[in-house]
Amino acid sequence: MRRVVITGMGAITPIGKNVTEFWEGIKSGKNGIDTITCYDCSDRKVSLAAEVKDFKPEDFLDKRDARRMDKFTQFALIAAREAFADSGLKKEEEDPAQMGVIISSGIGGIKTIEEEERKGGSKGYDRVSPFFIPMAISNMAAGSVAIDLGLQGMCTSVITACASGTNAIGDGFRHIKHGYAKVMLCGGSEASITPLGMGGFTSLQALNTTTEKDRASIPFDKERSGFVMGEGAGVLVLEEYEHAKNRGAKIYAEVIGYGANCDAHHMTAPLEDGSGAAACMELALKEGEVAPEAIHYINAHGTSTPLNDKGETKAIKTVFKDHAYQLAVSSTKSMTGHLLGASGAVEGIVTALSVYHDFIPPTINYRTPDEECDLDIVPNEGRNKEVVYAMSNSLGFGGHNATILLKKYIGE
Repeated sequence: MRRVVITGMGAITPIGKNVTEFWEGIKSGKNGIDTITCYDCSDRKVSLAAEVKDFKPEDFLDKRDARRMDKFTQFALIAAREAFADSGLKKEEEDPAQMGVIISSGIGGIKTIEEEERKGGSKGYDRVSPFFIPMAISNMAAGSVAIDLGLQGMCTSVITACASGTNAIGDGFRHIKHGYAKVMLCGGSEASITPLGMGGFTSLQALNTTTEKDRASIPFDKERSGFVMGEGAGVLVLEEYEHAKNRGAKIYAEVIGYGANCDAHHMTAPLEDGSGAAACMELALKEGEVAPEAIHYINAHGTSTPLNDKGETKAIKTVFKDHAYQLAVSSTKSMTGHLLGASGAVEGIVTALSVYHDFIPPTINYRTPDEECDLDIVPNEGRNKEVVYAMSNSLGFGGHNATILLKKYIGE
């Protein structure tokens, strides 16, 4: 069994277009939620989202190439290039067959689907773009990254709704741990702030309909009433430890455990008692051979929906018992909104940086305590505090649960 470490990270998010900006936003408690600008929302129930601000693909990508990519693929490629550069890996010095990609998306190219449907309806469906299919399919983010960077190992895309990004990291961890690759680029990307995407979640009554930016995404607050859609991407470079050590790589954290299971309960609602999420966290702890009492921080799924936050709180109490009140449990979705299939990826980055920098991010805009969500959610202000072991949870529609467990890298 090989050890697996994180040696590179890239992100484009509502609070920063690279990892440095993103982390500064996390530390300062920056709110990325604002009025939707990418379409006219004046007659819509939901007018707030967490967009990547002032995004121009040509600032990052060749203009011709960008036109042949849906926005979610653009985001993925931008984040992957940053992560690969951050890792210090040199393609000419590596075996490309030992380097793979797992980049997920919950929905994929919905912007392209909407645009081409409108075009087909007005001009005839035989006249839609020849790039429609490759732009729309969810695996194209992973495929485009592999093509761009010349990575010839396993290339795949996990589609598990809001758990997708965390499953991608966990599956990449196992792929290296069991000897199938030396390097994996793992993460998720999403760009679903579109009229149809937002309409679907609005009809589902999943989104908060407030117009108050500071009361929209309020995880664990008693007044929470739905999540806020976000967009962006996060990519992490996972690497076999000896390979990383031999080339003198910077190591952010070690991945030591992964849990993945299913509630097998309902299309959209989690188990009310949180038992599925609890079992998932226990799987990660078991693989990492870590006692619950050793965990310092959990980056919660924390969507700001009534059912999720209550159920996740119960799950944490089930696993950690009295220690549940000693550890920190924050939701960075209070800042970024919910990036669906990319959420676990950007939150994986947050968790790794929390371990690396000994800083616990806040849950911002918290005001009204909820007796059913009574853990230490690090309200409004982050903390400088040692973090040796940390977890990140993701819980998706369909009952998908995923947890990764990280450990501070101290050296030999």
